[in-house]
Amino acid sequence: MKILIAGDFCPRLRVAKVFDREDFSSVLSEVKIVTDNADYSIVNFECPVTKGGETPINKIGPNLQCSEKGIEAIKWAGFDCVTLANNHFYDFGDGGVVNTMEACRKYGIEIVGGGIDITEASKTFYKQIGNQIIAIINCCEHEFSIATETSAGSNPLNCIQQYHAIKEAKKKADFVLVIVHGGHEHWQLPSPRMVETYRFFIEVGADAVVNHHQHCYSGYEIYNGRPIFYGLGNFCFDNKEHQKDFWNEGYMVMLSFDDTIGYEILPYCQCSDDPKIVLLPKNAFESSIKELNAILSNNKLLREKTEEYYASIRFDDFLEPIRMRAYMVCKKRGYLPSFVSKSRKLEARNHIQCEAHRDILQWYLEH
Repeated sequence: MKILIAGDFCPRLRVAKVFDREDFSSVLSEVKIVTDNADYSIVNFECPVTKGGETPINKIGPNLQCSEKGIEAIKWAGFDCVTLANNHFYDFGDGGVVNTMEACRKYGIEIVGGGIDITEASKTFYKQIGNQIIAIINCCEHEFSIATETSAGSNPLNCIQQYHAIKEAKKKADFVLVIVHGGHEHWQLPSPRMVETYRFFIEVGADAVVNHHQHCYSGYEIYNGRPIFYGLGNFCFDNKEHQKDFWNEGYMVMLSFDDTIGYEILPYCQCSDDPKIVLLPKNAFESSIKELNAILSNNKLLREKTEEYYASIRFDDFLEPIRMRAYMVCKKRGYLPSFVSKSRKLEARNHIQCEAHRDILQWYLEH
């Protein structure tokens, strides 16, 4: 049983214009060659379908959207299923979620990881292929897309919930695939927390774990005989600010489920000079991935690299009581001191680090 998994699909800018003309071939023709060789193909649908009357939600970051042509395009390309657990699925509220699910039903695309409420969004999807059944569990890190008991959205990453889902799936299916959306954007390594979490999923019964979200590809490892892929990169995601860099590089992974779990990496370049996906030689990213894998295999080195990355980010700026542009520029140049004292950093740490305090802080920020 061969399952193809692709990363983030968001048909915008040049790609959207091409799809509006229903010219799906010029963007996705080479992808169709790959999906034709798979028994089942999955892609992450990174934005909701809108029809013009939906209101964008309040959030940090852009509110992404596309027309129904986005779903029609992935159907044309040969994809059978979309993962909906991602940080943009709820960008246009319940309306966007409903539109997306209706479009998927219209074009015969199966879904996992999203729904009209948390009960539906958290359901494991079971698919029979030949005489075998594969269970697909899809979840994402907490941002602004998480479903609740009364609102639509995505299935959240929750180790306890995924533990039970994996255990239940092992009773009903021959294989269990976990697909997660999370990580640090524009950084090619997973955090130690991600590595620990995904290895835990393997330990409790998952046969493979695949991650996407970071807008760049990452490495992979074989853990307890099972593959973990830490980042596929963008699949089709046009961006005016990125041409010929990490944003445009990614790979699909073809998983083979049998007595052993095999895999094949399929590199490509997307939306660089032209709005299309171009397959690359299978060894295109070999040296880069080898370097990433070497870091992944060394817990100490991964932690050091992660801490170096964290140190490069001016994350404490969000605590500053003054956020005017002039002040921030002067502070960055060293003309003014920071108002974030050591005691205030300790207070913030206590509110975020302690689960009980974080519960209160999260409630306060949501109301």
